[in-house]
Amino acid sequence: MTYQAWTTPTAPPLAPQVLHDHITAWRMAVFGAAILVVLVFSQAWVFPLLGDAGNPAMDVVVRNLYFPAYGLVLFLAALTPLSVTLAAIRQPFLITLMLIVGLSITWSIAPDMTMRRVIAIYATTLGGIVLGARYRWAELAEVLGTAFAILGVIAFIVPLAVPSIGVMHELFPGAWRGVWPEKNAMGGIMALSFAILSGAAMLNPQRAKIWWGFAALSVVLILMSTSKTSLVSVMLGFGVLIFVTLVRRSPAVGVATVWLAVLGVGAVAFVAIFASDLVFKALGKDATLTGRTEVWTAALRLIEQRPWTGYGYAAIWDDEDRWAPLAKIVKEAGWRPHHPHNTWIETWLGLGVFGLASWGFCFLQTLTLALIAAFRNPGAYLALPFLVIYGLQSLTETVAVTYNDFRWVIFVAIAIKLVWPDREVRTPPGVI
Repeated sequence: MTYQAWTTPTAPPLAPQVLHDHITAWRMAVFGAAILVVLVFSQAWVFPLLGDAGNPAMDVVVRNLYFPAYGLVLFLAALTPLSVTLAAIRQPFLITLMLIVGLSITWSIAPDMTMRRVIAIYATTLGGIVLGARYRWAELAEVLGTAFAILGVIAFIVPLAVPSIGVMHELFPGAWRGVWPEKNAMGGIMALSFAILSGAAMLNPQRAKIWWGFAALSVVLILMSTSKTSLVSVMLGFGVLIFVTLVRRSPAVGVATVWLAVLGVGAVAFVAIFASDLVFKALGKDATLTGRTEVWTAALRLIEQRPWTGYGYAAIWDDEDRWAPLAKIVKEAGWRPHHPHNTWIETWLGLGVFGLASWGFCFLQTLTLALIAAFRNPGAYLALPFLVIYGLQSLTETVAVTYNDFRWVIFVAIAIKLVWPDREVRTPPGVI
């Protein structure tokens, strides 16, 4: 009788597949963490908590709810510390700006408040640096696009399901505001949303239909907000997207497109200067831009008293003392603003001449690199439309060097990405 040894069949090696699954799960977790950071800094959850009248008892709660985002930012930075550091030092004007923000504690009229907000702006800025250093252009577009898609869906559902929150009732009754305090806030965010989502569509053609669908939703929300300025911003952003598309076709088309763009900008500037009444009428604004110019005048008078240092980062707008600088602004403007509705004036007011210069050079450098990228880098599909809309908004809103604000996070991410070439981020060995 012949005996045959029993053998156990050899299973095919599973280790590579298991490792691949673990790495994929890890990358998805990090991707989700990045999206969550953007969503927290969007402040879309703040207004539903505070309401129209505000709730002072919730102020501390709101402040503390940003700490998880700070923790996630530190976590993401710790994954690629060398890339984050090397990317940051390529933006010297941004570093200088942040140094001045920190030094402003020493001359702030409210040093305790400035110190607390310096920590917040550092965490917010680090969030943008991490996103720009970690992700390739296409991936960055999808991180930001996913966050804006979620915000767009929420902003569409809330006015329908909870109109007491999502629709304005006293001022501009019937205008949608989504989950933000007023219609123009939602309109401005949706204008940036269109720029980001259309950039995601151009950089990720395999999912372009999805991203264009969400971009269309952004336009619908702008129409429901009745914000004419935001609608103009979207049209401008779409025009910039076409500009990038054309200049990337061929050198000859690029040159012709640049000349047409220069003529177009010149024509718009001519109308704005010599027929400003028509522009105000088309936008539904008066010559004071709904009271903004009175605030600008009052703020500039304060700047004349401390032009070199300013009053300290974010130190003015919550000081309710009757002799504080804010009281002078309220008296001269005739109403109580919460910021000057101008990024450049706010920066000068808080950080002085050198802070203003640092921000100005940072923005100019970033915009110049985005224009150059239009001829060399597909990342311009994301960068240039966003920067043009962002720059336009900076004239009537405070959107730069703002703590806990995802508009600043996105600007910093794009500024870093423009000086930090695409590269594959490798998962550290043993990390799952």
